[in-house]
Amino acid sequence: MQLDNLIIKFQQKDKAAFETLYTMYAENICGVINVIVKDAERSEELCQDVFVKIWEKSDQYDTSKGRFFTWILNIARNAAIDEVRSKTHKNQKKNLSVDSLVGIYENSEDLNGKMDTIGLQSLLKGLKDKCIKLIDLLYFKGYTQKEAAKELNAPVGTIKTRIRSCISTIRKNMA
Repeated sequence: MQLDNLIIKFQQKDKAAFETLYTMYAENICGVINVIVKDAERSEELCQDVFVKIWEKSDQYDTSKGRFFTWILNIARNAAIDEVRSKTHKNQKKNLSVDSLVGIYENSEDLNGKMDTIGLQSLLKGLKDKCIKLIDLLYFKGYTQKEAAKELNAPVGTIKTRIRSCISTIRKNMA
């Protein structure tokens, strides 16, 4: 079944479509959550919560605003960051870096091409070390821009400008 049709059926509350989408995406979503939360069991619970949330809010997905997987990924990332912050879990040093994450996907035989689903390797291609560090802090470790500025010993304005530049490079890599 074509993905667009599957998503339409999902939005119409078709349980079979939900099961298919869950099978397609759950492993990747759990993995992304685990990168942030650093607890496999809790990551699986959060993954379940994310899928319940997208089921309940399926009507909010808009194809004109991006891919379905990206929509789920953003919800999952936000849920993971909320989890980390809710427990005032600030031990950021235990999180994987972006380089480590890309290395895991490059070297894992179990993923059988799922790297293309997430597309991290191609998106990070050509980024400067400053961008990778900033993306690591903001998106994978859940830092705020203010916290990232403090960590990198840079003004918040510089962080905002730098992240815009980094995202611009990533957008070019998407094209």
